[in-house]
Amino acid sequence: MWHCLIIEDDRENARYIVNGLRELGHVAVACHDGRSGLDAATRSNWDAIILDRMLPGDIDGLAILSTLRALGKKTPVLVLSALSAIDDRISGLEAGGDDYLVKPFSFSELVARLKALIRRSQADDNVRELRVGELTANLATRETSRAGRVIALQPREFRLLTHLMLNAHSVVTRTMLLEAVWDYRFDPQSNVIDVQVSRLRRKIDGDFDTPMIHTVRGAGYMLSDRLPDEQPTPTQQQ
Repeated sequence: MWHCLIIEDDRENARYIVNGLRELGHVAVACHDGRSGLDAATRSNWDAIILDRMLPGDIDGLAILSTLRALGKKTPVLVLSALSAIDDRISGLEAGGDDYLVKPFSFSELVARLKALIRRSQADDNVRELRVGELTANLATRETSRAGRVIALQPREFRLLTHLMLNAHSVVTRTMLLEAVWDYRFDPQSNVIDVQVSRLRRKIDGDFDTPMIHTVRGAGYMLSDRLPDEQPTPTQQQ
């Protein structure tokens, strides 16, 4: 169960997020202006904060972010904004945001991003190796192997693989990969992600009978050592 704070002046949008999270069994609290949002963010411990960038009054989303980080608060923050330009996204991340989701958005993608942020924040800082089934990736040496067989990866391929492994058994959208691996340098309509995933798949799955990198039609990709019919339902994944 997550404890989430939603700082969003659009009450309908805030209610939509709060109700959705509560239906999934999480605790969700909403604030509708910068001052009350900052107060709630600093007074309590949250697993994640969903923060609207543009708020009424003299405290906007970026000011809240800057204050939290100045106070040493490491709470994962997912920034929501109608501002979709690359410079706007970068400024949100540079202010201390951990992820940036442009309005309008799908609730399933918001939950997937929260899940990834919370998982990373709760991970043991001493972890040096990721493991999914017989696939391992050493974060210190950047050595990758499957069933004991070393697989040589280029730096970008390694970043792509580790992001998929951090979100193992969950769908990762192309937009999420674009932001995490490519730093917004490519148009999301470009086929660069599909090409790179195809190359990675040849290296990870090419010499093995059971594929681990799966295409989820119309959604994105998933790394899993389970067969497609063994995957949990969306409800089970939450």
